[in-house]
Amino acid sequence: MPDPDDLASTFRDALRPLFRRLMQERTLSLSKTGMLARLDEQGAATAAELAAAEQITAQAVAVALRELEDRGFVSRTVDPDDRRRVQVRLTDDGRDRLGEERARGTRWLERALRERLDDADRAALEAVVPVLQKLSETDADA
Repeated sequence: MPDPDDLASTFRDALRPLFRRLMQERTLSLSKTGMLARLDEQGAATAAELAAAEQITAQAVAVALRELEDRGFVSRTVDPDDRRRVQVRLTDDGRDRLGEERARGTRWLERALRERLDDADRAALEAVVPVLQKLSETDADA
């Protein structure tokens, strides 16, 4: 049975160049893309909710939201039920940009899977996806 410490180091080292390559295709930061994805999947949110979801500071969210709003990817409106709260919503342009960002990395990955892996390798990779999803669960998900 593999030692978890050794496996963690080997696994991290294997993921690092893949992650870099996927991110190389994108034009928005991971946190900005994450905020757009969260808004797309779960609807309007406050800046505090986005900070918690992305596990970044409120200040970082404020800066990112300003840029996303300036680019027309999100809009902010006062919550009609609680006028002290501001809701952030994804715009149509933001939804389009999110799709473009996702497609950029996916196109590279699809090509790499097709060109670099044979059928047995692709089957092995498919079998490990549920394990990777299990690793990515947060304590709140479990």
